[in-house]
Amino acid sequence: MKILLIYPQCPDSFWSFKHALKFISKKAAVPPLGLITVSAMLPSTWQKKLVDMNISTLQTNDIEWADFVFISAMYIQKESVNKIIAACLKLGVKIVAGGPLFTQEYKNYPQIDHFILNEAEITLPLFLKDLDSGHPKKLYKTSEFADLSLTPVPDYYLLQQKKYAFMNIQIGRGCPYSCDFCEITSLLGHKVRMKNTSQIIDELDTLYALNWRGPVSIVDDNFIGNKKEIKYGLLPAIKKWMQIHKFPFIFNIQSSINLADDEELMFLMVETGFTSTFIGIETPVEEALYECNKVQNKNRDLLQCVRKIQQTGIQVSGGFIVGFDSDTPGVFQRQIDFIQKSGIVSAMVGLLNAPKNTRLYNRLAAEKRLTIEASGNNTDLSMNFIPKMNYNELIAGYKKIIYNIYATKPYYKRLRQLLLNYNRLYKRQSRINLSLLGAFFKSVYIIGIRNRGRGEYWKLMIWTLFRRPGLMIDAITFTVYGYHFRTIYGLANMP
Repeated sequence: MKILLIYPQCPDSFWSFKHALKFISKKAAVPPLGLITVSAMLPSTWQKKLVDMNISTLQTNDIEWADFVFISAMYIQKESVNKIIAACLKLGVKIVAGGPLFTQEYKNYPQIDHFILNEAEITLPLFLKDLDSGHPKKLYKTSEFADLSLTPVPDYYLLQQKKYAFMNIQIGRGCPYSCDFCEITSLLGHKVRMKNTSQIIDELDTLYALNWRGPVSIVDDNFIGNKKEIKYGLLPAIKKWMQIHKFPFIFNIQSSINLADDEELMFLMVETGFTSTFIGIETPVEEALYECNKVQNKNRDLLQCVRKIQQTGIQVSGGFIVGFDSDTPGVFQRQIDFIQKSGIVSAMVGLLNAPKNTRLYNRLAAEKRLTIEASGNNTDLSMNFIPKMNYNELIAGYKKIIYNIYATKPYYKRLRQLLLNYNRLYKRQSRINLSLLGAFFKSVYIIGIRNRGRGEYWKLMIWTLFRRPGLMIDAITFTVYGYHFRTIYGLANMP
């Protein structure tokens, strides 16, 4: 069999980092981990090619070469998915589809030949068995959750590594929490299932052997969902591996805010090479936290928790939401004040949406408030339900937040706050990095000379040089992030 694995193009968005990646001459932030994991589950005798449309163009002869095209996609990639399907239909090549988009919406794609839904460790072998006997079915789905000890090392060799800013690995699936608006538990369950430590070490060995050095993103929705196993099993093993290999990677994660409650764990993470985490903070308003069942965020000083994590040596990026039923017009300034004081430079603020199969979706359906399908892009001003607050007032308030955190002056003010809060403890091996050097010179030219906000850029550079010289690389990195954020939000031409 000849298998073409296609990852659809992601539109320009907060998470694409498209306008930042050009500073380091990269095409995409992370590779399609799901597809290369599925690839590793296919028979070793099959031929496999990967086309990630975020880094290369899909050619007609790629499709013509294949016996099957495998697609995995998220909601935000729908437009690209439709183009891929049309091209395959035109050339008469069969399509096998899976991933979050198709698991939730397979009924909307009758033209696809086979669906491998839910977790491929369970459903893909059923498809392969039926294919071998000559009678593959259209739909393979399951309500069971996979044993991750059966998950193979992804086919990292299929990647054009130099075109990505990060490599990525998955350690576990599932989340112990039940936030109303989150689809993770409906897709992956409440119980946190983890790979064996030996599997993770095998994946690190593979990346190392392929000569990857630098950032590795751990894609788990909550890295500390099984804190005991992480703290006493996995992290000590990774720390030992990192020491033996002279710390070739730095790790970033997603976690819940209660990471701040365990100082010992945080220091262990930093010693192992963990330097940043994304946390779903959502809102500083307690009523909204109760409304959406964000139990891990309730009854705590969120600002102090963020600072504690930063001071331990882990940078924090965060997710924020407006549009809860309990939100009042005062929420917009409260969000602005919290974000500015926190020093969370990468603050992803979105309008509330209700993904399918979430408690929020079911409640809004019962109240007959659903309108359209969610776009999957929570920074594109779209909502898929009728909010309690006046819609125009909500949109105006949302735009106020974006301007007041990403316009040049407030952004650089918040960046200085981060540099004051942040205590870098992890010491990487010092070596000349030509990519970072090139990024610095590009930032000087594009942001420090051509950009209208160049005055604030130079103020920050001088301030950092005198106040926090050891964090100059972080300062330059976040000036580049700021350029990306201002571009996607249409603030690039503002002083």
